[in-house]
Amino acid sequence: MTLDARSISRLKGVNPHLVAVVQRAAEISPVKFIVTEGLRTKERQAQLKAAGASTTMNSRHLTGHAVDLAAVVDGEVRWDWPLYHKLAAAMQKAANELEVPIVWGGSWKSFPDGPHFELDRRTYPA
Repeated sequence: MTLDARSISRLKGVNPHLVAVVQRAAEISPVKFIVTEGLRTKERQAQLKAAGASTTMNSRHLTGHAVDLAAVVDGEVRWDWPLYHKLAAAMQKAANELEVPIVWGGSWKSFPDGPHFELDRRTYPA
């Protein structure tokens, strides 16, 4: 699978190493996905925080170091956790192939975020 035009446009401003990981994951993932968000404005981040969809104003999206993906099954976006474990496996495999360290938001203890993937801060500081 390849990314659709809308997903590609949502990668504008995202770190090229993360873009490469997302593109490779699209090729190998058993689950089709779209990119829902990449680079965010401070205003968008404030909206998400106010809505409870984020807990921080220091998001990696603000610097182009994060993306959110959505699983697509039979043409519809789905939020079932098992799908995001499959997406995470594809993203991790792609990241390993490209030697780009990433972090999956689904592994966070305090605020698990299955659609979220970001470049590791230790290698890619803001």
